[in-house]
Amino acid sequence: MINHYVYDVDRETVLDKISQLQPLNYNQFRWWRRFDSPNKTLHKYSNLLDKIQNGDYDFSHYYWQAKYAEMEIDDLHNETFPDAELFIEKNAMNSARRKRLWDDFEKDEKERINGIEKDFQMKFKMSRKQVREEMEEFGGTLEDFYHYCNKQFETRQEKFSTRGRPRKY
Repeated sequence: MINHYVYDVDRETVLDKISQLQPLNYNQFRWWRRFDSPNKTLHKYSNLLDKIQNGDYDFSHYYWQAKYAEMEIDDLHNETFPDAELFIEKNAMNSARRKRLWDDFEKDEKERINGIEKDFQMKFKMSRKQVREEMEEFGGTLEDFYHYCNKQFETRQEKFSTRGRPRKY
């Protein structure tokens, strides 16, 4: 579990990050999500560099939504300060939203890390353990890491998966 309070950010930063996200319409099955990433993820067979430049592996937007929910809880607490029962009554929805957003954040970050490891393993002749070790030692951005791996390691042969008979030329 991640300790959410370690990464304390100020109110302006959270509001700035939230303003960059795309608002969602209400969905009864995912009611706790209010925003989505402005960029849609590329197909899983897309080029690794294109995925990196598109932002498919950027920091999860669920973090900023969870921080925004915490800000709303703090505001509600300041608004209803002397009356604890009123705070509990009004805060039930926000607490559930915050919990679900933190769960989504942890799940999304884990999927992104696994996706990065898998894609680098598939693109370059590296083991998953080797990818993890190189990423821990490297100090730049993900795109810089891609260029570093491109210089240091050989690339695997790209498979063109086509069905059926090959074309006649």
